[in-house]
Amino acid sequence: MKKLIKNGFIADGSGNPGYKADVLLNDEIIEKIAPTIDAATAEAEGAQVIDAEGLVVAPGFIDTHSHSDLRVLVEPEVAPKVMQGITTEILGQDGISMAPLPKEYISPWRKNLAGLDGDSDQIDWNYETTENYLNMIDQVKPGLNECYLVPHGNIRMEAMGLENRLPNDEELEKMCAITRREMEAGAVGLSTGLIYMPCAYSESKEIIEMCKVVAEYDGLFVIHQRSEADTILDSMEEVIKIGRESGVKIHYSHFKVCGKKNWDKVDKVIELLEEAKKEGIRVSFDQYPYVAGSTMLGVILPPWVHDGGTDKVLERLADPELRKKMVYDIEHGIPGWDNFVEFAGLDQIFVTSVKTDKNKDAIGLNLVELGALRGKDPYDATFDLLYEEENAVGMVDFYGTEEHVIRIMKRPEMNACTDGLLGGKPHPRVYGAFPRILGKYVREEKALTLEEAIYKMTKKPATTFNMTGRGEVKEGYQADLCIFNPETVIDKGTFVDPVQYPEGIEYVIVGGELAVEKGKHTGRRNGVVLRKKGKEVIR
Repeated sequence: MKKLIKNGFIADGSGNPGYKADVLLNDEIIEKIAPTIDAATAEAEGAQVIDAEGLVVAPGFIDTHSHSDLRVLVEPEVAPKVMQGITTEILGQDGISMAPLPKEYISPWRKNLAGLDGDSDQIDWNYETTENYLNMIDQVKPGLNECYLVPHGNIRMEAMGLENRLPNDEELEKMCAITRREMEAGAVGLSTGLIYMPCAYSESKEIIEMCKVVAEYDGLFVIHQRSEADTILDSMEEVIKIGRESGVKIHYSHFKVCGKKNWDKVDKVIELLEEAKKEGIRVSFDQYPYVAGSTMLGVILPPWVHDGGTDKVLERLADPELRKKMVYDIEHGIPGWDNFVEFAGLDQIFVTSVKTDKNKDAIGLNLVELGALRGKDPYDATFDLLYEEENAVGMVDFYGTEEHVIRIMKRPEMNACTDGLLGGKPHPRVYGAFPRILGKYVREEKALTLEEAIYKMTKKPATTFNMTGRGEVKEGYQADLCIFNPETVIDKGTFVDPVQYPEGIEYVIVGGELAVEKGKHTGRRNGVVLRKKGKEVIR
């Protein structure tokens, strides 16, 4: 069905100054953009007319770091994303996701994945490959467009299990072959999370060899780097080395510097970005606009605790003597390990989700408060919670400064993301990351112009991930649009009450169909899976 958007201010995604114009959509394509298009003629041809007077018409936002991997199969509308103007998201983050998944590893992998993406008995877990997983998403008809990064941890698991060791030559060849198979299935790149098991067991050589395969397809290597805190400079050097030796494009996930004692490293961090670019290494990153992060609570445990997978974690948590060693390592640190308790503190780490009803009273508490509620030392209370919930616990941690958020946001390498875990009492970025940029950092702080912000939400990520015909309000491009009120748009969720849709997002159009109309979700789902074909990411 045709749609005519009248009287809007077009922020087209290019970064160029906006302008007043009408936009005519013909099914899923932007057919015409003109200073004025006659409404009567359009209506006679069956078009729906949307009056966008006082509103901004922008491309649909692209979330380059999403954790809807499981949620899209059980709640395919993915309303928290669509309601904030997101029309495309990239799954498969942090080296831990849904596919590939050999049948013999379904049980331990579901436990490993649960703290990040949740768990569900509503789906058939016997899909095995990325191709089959993406077909499952297609079959449920998602509410927005979905892309997938093949995760390093899943590849490693299929090739050599979950052991803490390096691959032999045969296993490394198998990892590269799996990477190629999944890139051929349409993955847009490779992800890793070098604080998560089993990715953390790897060394650079392993990743470089896999990235050589990804580079053949002009895919991205998306990385939660080994450290965002004490050893962030060494970590960045490792990532740059991977880019240099493999030829792959580098994309840092949720770029930041964690912990007060590390804040003075930000100048050197920026310097390393500049040096990499001068060397010809292609570097980009995404960022969520908050001073707090979110991940699975199990990351506070020392790396050795995770050796062998979640079942081994639970065995160690049940051992009183090993608990003492865990506390010692957390209190004294391990070289090269990002110690969340050290850079955030027990009182600045909050429980956001659990698996069972038994521990729902822990949601919203910091770890000191959890200890008080249980009448125990905070460490023991936390270890008990992880044990009882089989490590399926989410958390929020406060680590940064507003000054750094703005400085990183203004960098040319930056595009926006949510990186929100969708279960329980989530980080408010799940519901509001993109409107927060538009309301707080454009309208209130004036850290970015409107056009700069829209570029970082649309064309910048589309270009970075080779999405053909997307990311701009342009004739012939995909009719994925967000129409919002620039005077009222803002995130509403807080860390106390995060499950709130934003204000000011009036219309969201996915593939030419209204997913949001006058601020309300329509229930329509018109997204598709976007697969990499050659050098392009297309349907």
